[in-house]
Amino acid sequence: MRDYHINIFYSEEDEAYIADIPDLKYCSAAGDTPQEALQEVLIAKQAWLETAKQEGKLTPVPKYKPIIYQTVA
Repeated sequence: MRDYHINIFYSEEDEAYIADIPDLKYCSAAGDTPQEALQEVLIAKQAWLETAKQEGKLTPVPKYKPIIYQTVA
């Protein structure tokens, strides 16, 4: 099984790194470093999936694919 894509970016507004999982609605976390944000979102992902299972909801199939931009030198 493929795993879910995770975005990590710095938010000036929050003054923190944000990690989110686009396929899991509202699944995101923040941290002082990219690594901390990643650790926190992995915890949030586990909680999201456990809650969905307990509530009898379907788990989304991983499908998000980011657009990758390349610059030409």
